[in-house]
Amino acid sequence: MTSSTTSPTVLITGASRGIGRAVAHELAPDHHLLLGGRDRVALEALAAELPSAEPFVADLADPASLAQAVTALDLRSDDPADGDDPAGGSRGPLVGVVHSAGILVSGTVEELTAEDWNRSFALNVTAVAELTRLLLPALRAARGTVVTINSGSGYTSGAGGGAYSASKFALRALTDALRAEEKEHGVRVSSVHPGRTATDMQRELRSYEGGDYQEDDYMRPETVAATVGLALRLPADAAIDSLSVRPR
Repeated sequence: MTSSTTSPTVLITGASRGIGRAVAHELAPDHHLLLGGRDRVALEALAAELPSAEPFVADLADPASLAQAVTALDLRSDDPADGDDPAGGSRGPLVGVVHSAGILVSGTVEELTAEDWNRSFALNVTAVAELTRLLLPALRAARGTVVTINSGSGYTSGAGGGAYSASKFALRALTDALRAEEKEHGVRVSSVHPGRTATDMQRELRSYEGGDYQEDDYMRPETVAATVGLALRLPADAAIDSLSVRPR
């Protein structure tokens, strides 16, 4: 759905489910949203629920597909106030990107193959770096904010969680480096580390662990989304570098 006036724009990956979907609803009242994912039908249905949103269909693990999708956005990095855009006037400057898409690869070192490790890093690390690189001109022009949805597994690891935790440790290293690199350009970089959250990924993890999935034991995606909203809406004189949010 589009609106007649421009709103600051945020791109959200993994927007059709879980934390990404909750972030879309959190930001919808005061942002135009680019809803990232591979399922156009699901993204169009979500966009129809929101005041100002459009699908961003791309395979994050395919650099060529990703580059093509970003080029099609026709973001204007030279004039953030330019509202003449393909979204019918609703899309304002790109003030943020929220990297919420991710993949859970579970298994011991003995069990996992090289393909498993590559799959974990391709989406959880490399795709984040590549999409950010493609969006940097527009983000710099708007002095925007990059938010990565990391994990408690970005700090600690355990048996069977090596591939996932390694990718999240690497994502933390990526965001630390990006924060230092982009400070001179005015781009903020925030790393959000949720604990266990009631999502499909948590169901998958509990199945691997052989335990029951009790939704009340975990944080709601909306709780994590509220921290993302805080990072994006924080006044320009401050930045949230890293934020750990845990189930109470």
